[in-house]
Amino acid sequence: MKNLVGVELPDYIDGYGKVMPYNGAFNNELIKNRREMPSKMVKPGENKVLDSIDEAFEKIGLKDGMVLSFHHHLRNGDYVMNMVLKRAAERGVKDLTIAASSIFPIHAPLVEHIKNGVVSKIIASYISGPVAHAVSKGILKNPVIMQTHGGRARAIESGEVKIDAAFVAAPTADTYGNINGVQGKSACGVLGYAVADCMYSDNVIAVTDNLIPYPACPIEIPQVYVDYVVKVESIGNPSGIVSGTTKITKDPIGLKIARDAAKLIKKSGLLKDGMSFQTGAGGTSLAVAKEVKEMMIKDNIKGSFASGGITGYLVEMLKEGLFESILDVQCFDIDAVNSFASNSNHQGMSASMYGNPHNKGAVVNNLDIVILGATEIDTNFNVNVTTGSDGVIMGGSGGHSDTAAGSKLTIIVSNLMKARLPIIKDKIMTITTPGETVDALVTERGIAINPKRQDILEKLKDSGLKILTIEELKEIAEKFTGKPKEIEQEDKIVAVVEYRDGSVIDVIRKVK
Repeated sequence: MKNLVGVELPDYIDGYGKVMPYNGAFNNELIKNRREMPSKMVKPGENKVLDSIDEAFEKIGLKDGMVLSFHHHLRNGDYVMNMVLKRAAERGVKDLTIAASSIFPIHAPLVEHIKNGVVSKIIASYISGPVAHAVSKGILKNPVIMQTHGGRARAIESGEVKIDAAFVAAPTADTYGNINGVQGKSACGVLGYAVADCMYSDNVIAVTDNLIPYPACPIEIPQVYVDYVVKVESIGNPSGIVSGTTKITKDPIGLKIARDAAKLIKKSGLLKDGMSFQTGAGGTSLAVAKEVKEMMIKDNIKGSFASGGITGYLVEMLKEGLFESILDVQCFDIDAVNSFASNSNHQGMSASMYGNPHNKGAVVNNLDIVILGATEIDTNFNVNVTTGSDGVIMGGSGGHSDTAAGSKLTIIVSNLMKARLPIIKDKIMTITTPGETVDALVTERGIAINPKRQDILEKLKDSGLKILTIEELKEIAEKFTGKPKEIEQEDKIVAVVEYRDGSVIDVIRKVK
């Protein structure tokens, strides 16, 4: 069968199950009620503090086939997943499912656990590094399930993903399980991706390197969701939360793209009092934020909120009064961590509040403008941020699909050519975000507007911006690069890419 974006899919995938094809960004067929939250009774005087991860395993009855979850707020500095899986492997446990919000290069030991049969399935919103390469080569017993950040929260809340035990990296925890991310040597800020895990997992173990007397203050995740607390020497390296660039690009091409994107935003009519805005942490995306900031100052515009994973640059805009508030699901740098700890207008949010399409209104629904990147984009504006042009997994949606669906104006910013390859293809390796939710592509050689947005095209008539069709941009790129050869793949499906509602938008096959 084919889904709405033309991807051929099997009816059933071994290790995944029945396939529900993607049928539109706002198709309501898949909405499910939330599952009941687990209930337990803790009597007065009972002790939640355990001596070790092994004691936690004893308490939860760790056995083959369990689903263990982890969150990624320490990003490439996280020690908790490796620590827990090392102890599980030493106990001889097999066929675990790892439901991690994201997996980074630091989690390379997971490759050996896959080879040894300790781990047989992975569910994640983003995978990079050695684990991504190994999965792309087909070493995992079952296909990886790639979700969006909002889709992951939705799946946990609905019971689609049922977690047996959540191991929560807690920068600070008290003796009764109250957690925050702003104190301690491993402070990482907002813990938004861990909230659904804590609320709906059968067992929740807070793993901390800063155990303090009761009560912790402030409390971000409360004691009512936490079963046990384990004190360890270190949960991670907080400097690892800064993954990739969080500085404005100095590249002239990136700066030109940013200037043109900002002009597009102004001409759209959305740059006005009360506007809301999100941008990623990449150099060009932050350059767009700088251009928008200068326009806001010049025109005396004050926005309502900035959202998403937050950088120091958005914190500066908050301090300067350009936004009323920040809604933050994850801190991308130490400035953001410090701001969340000290500024009441810097508000944390859960992944569900951020992007779950099946709750009573996600934050992304109130976005006016979002700036996103792309590995590839096709002539129907479908975007790939999951695999490289070689077919190897190198990322994932994260909040890409969530914000694109919710925002009034979704802009993709990218060089027209990357590593001597054109970014625009007739057919991209993997569809992460459907073109129906993408409004514009801004490159150094021109801007393409999705034909469905005739209203934007009308506003850009006398803008002075170079407006081309996406086919014209593709032709320009191919004059320099030639038409790239298609990458050969095998039949084996190594990953299933879910849209935010749980439908299947694409599959990733084993690379040759």
